[in-house]
Amino acid sequence: MRKRDRTPKTYTRLTHPLVRDSRDEPFRQATWEEALDRAARGLGRNRDAFGMFSCARATNEMNYVAQKFARVVMGTNNVDSCNRTCHAPSVAGLSAAFGSGGGTSSYEEIEHTDVIVMWGSNARFAHPIFFQHVLKGIRNGARMYAVDPRRTSTAEWAESWMGLNVGTDIPMAHAIGREIILAGLANEAFIERATSGFEEYKALVEPWTLSLAEKVTGVPAAAIRELAHAYARAERAQLCWTLGITEHHNGTDNVRALINLSLLTGHVGRYGSGLQPLRGQNNVQGGGDMGAIPNRLPGFQDILDPDTRLKFESAWDTVIQPHYGLNLTEMFEAMEDGSLKAVYCIGENPAQSEADSEQAVRRLKALDFLVVQDIFLTKTAELADVVLPATAGWAETDGTTTNSERRVQRVRKAVTPPGEAREDIDIICDLAARLGHDWKYADAETVWNELRSVSPDHYGMTYERLEEHQGIQWPCPSTDAIEPTYLHGRLWETDPSRRGPLAPFGLVQHDPPVDLTDDRYPIRLTTGRRLDSYNTGVQSGGYASPLRRGEFIELSPEDAERYGVVVGEHVQVSSRRGAVTAPVWVDTALRPGLAFMTMHFPDEVDTNALTIEANCPIAGTAEFKASAIRIEKLPIATIVG
Repeated sequence: MRKRDRTPKTYTRLTHPLVRDSRDEPFRQATWEEALDRAARGLGRNRDAFGMFSCARATNEMNYVAQKFARVVMGTNNVDSCNRTCHAPSVAGLSAAFGSGGGTSSYEEIEHTDVIVMWGSNARFAHPIFFQHVLKGIRNGARMYAVDPRRTSTAEWAESWMGLNVGTDIPMAHAIGREIILAGLANEAFIERATSGFEEYKALVEPWTLSLAEKVTGVPAAAIRELAHAYARAERAQLCWTLGITEHHNGTDNVRALINLSLLTGHVGRYGSGLQPLRGQNNVQGGGDMGAIPNRLPGFQDILDPDTRLKFESAWDTVIQPHYGLNLTEMFEAMEDGSLKAVYCIGENPAQSEADSEQAVRRLKALDFLVVQDIFLTKTAELADVVLPATAGWAETDGTTTNSERRVQRVRKAVTPPGEAREDIDIICDLAARLGHDWKYADAETVWNELRSVSPDHYGMTYERLEEHQGIQWPCPSTDAIEPTYLHGRLWETDPSRRGPLAPFGLVQHDPPVDLTDDRYPIRLTTGRRLDSYNTGVQSGGYASPLRRGEFIELSPEDAERYGVVVGEHVQVSSRRGAVTAPVWVDTALRPGLAFMTMHFPDEVDTNALTIEANCPIAGTAEFKASAIRIEKLPIATIVG
C-alpha cells in the first residue's frame, strides 16, 4: 500500500496589496494607492449591482463601518455575513417570538440551572469555553440531556442521549410539547399571561404521540417522555442549540419548535431559565447587532420603520433604501442571473464555506469585480481582482466584540501587523473617500461612540464602562446601570402595560430533509466541527494537531464492515452534486446509515462539494446537515501518511 503526504495546506499571511491586470493573469504586488484606486473604480461602476460580505471575526466597529459603506457609499442594503451560514434561523426565530434576535440568558446561569437540554450541539468540541460553564452546572447538580444524531463527546456527559434521525427535530419537539400538555405540566399561568396561539399549538402537536414520534425520530418513547417531564418539572431549565438545529432547509421552523417548549413551561425571562443559541465565531452576534445584515440597521432596528430610517439618515446625511437587501444566499443567486456584479468581501471565505461549493466558485468567477480584504490568501481571495491585506480581528486592532450571551467586550491592539497590512476601518474609509464620502474616525472608540448615538441597546456602553465591568450585556440604555443578565423578564410582569407584546407559539410543521436517501444514495451525511480545527481551515489547517491531521469520512462500525473498509483506506464519496475522495475513520458514535465530515480541510477534501443548497426560505441558511451520499471503495487502498 502506498503512503500519501496529508499535511494540510498552510496559508501565508498577506503583507502587501495584490492586483491582477486581467482574470487570466497572476497577481502582482501593488502599492496601496494603486490597489485602492482600482478597487474604487471597480466598485464604483457597479453601484447598482453591489453586495458586501462582512466579517464575523472582526470587531463591532469594523462591522459598523462596513455596513455603513454599503448603505451610504453604495446605496444598498445588500450586506450580510457568515451569520447567514449558521445562526440566521436563530435570529429569525427569536425575533419572531420575542422581538430581538439574541440568546435570552447569560453563561453564568448555566451554572445555576437544574436541567440543561443540549439540542443539536456538540458544545464540548464546538464551544469549549461555554462547555466549561456546562460542566460547572453539572457539578452543581444540573441534569443534562443531549439530543443529537451522533453520540458526541458532549453526549458522553449527559444523563441521557437521544439519538434522533437527522431532520426530525420538529416531531421530537412536538411530541415533548404534547406530553407536557397531556401530563398537566404546562405553565398555564404563564401561557395565559405572556403568550398567544396556545390553543392552535395544542391542536398542532396533538397527533404527535410518543409512539408516532418514536417511529419518526428513532428515539424510544420512554426517553422522549423522560425529557419532557424533566424539562417541564424543573424549577430552572436552559435549552441550548447550535447548527444541528439551524443548518436545515427549515432551520427557522426548528428554532420556533424549541422556543415553543420554553413558552409552554415558562422557561424564559427568569434567572436560570432561557434559550441559548451558541455562536461559533467570536463576533457572529456582534456583526448582526452592528447592522451587517440586510434587514436591520445597527442595534437590530428594522429598516422598514420610517422613524428608524429617519434617525439614521439624519445621523449619516444620506438616504437609506426603504426595503430589505439581499442576504448572502440571495446574493449568490443574483450572481447567477447577473443582477449582482460586484462584491466587497471582508474576512469571509464563501468559496469554501458555501453549500455546493463548486457552484459558489463558478458564481464568484462570473462577477465583474471582486475585492477581498483579508489576512490570508484564501480560496475566495484567489478569485479576486484586488486583494487588500488587513489586520487580525484580535491582537492587531482595538475595538469590541459581542459573544453568544450578548456581552460586549474590549479587544486591544497588542502587536504590530506584518508588512503593509492595515486596519480594516482605515481601508474602508479610504475606499469611501475615493467614492465621495470623507469619514473622519480618529480611532475605534470614535466609531463606537457613533454607534452608541444611534443604538439605544448600546448607549450605556462607553469604553470606560466596558473596561470597568469587564464587558456588559445588551440592552444597556443607560450609563448608570447594568441590565439583568437575562432578557424578556417583562413576560412575567403582572401589569399588562409593562408586559409588552405577547410571545406567539410557532405553528410549524415537520418537513423532512430535501436530499432524500434512496438505493443509489443510501447514506445520510451530516457535517459539523471538531475541537482541534476551525471553519474552512485557513487559520488552523496548516498547524500540526496532536488529535488528527486532515479530513476523514467517519462511518459507523457496521457501515465500515458493510463496505469492506478499514481505517485509513480511501473511498469515493458522492452526492447528487459532486464527489470527493477521503480516507475512512470508524466512529462508534455513529449509528448505521449515518456518516460525518467537516469543512476544515477543503483544499484536501472539499466536503461542501457534497452538500446541498436547499435554503431556509425565512433565513436563507442551507441544509448542511442532511445530504444523501453513496460510498465506493477505491481499488487501490491508500493509508494516511
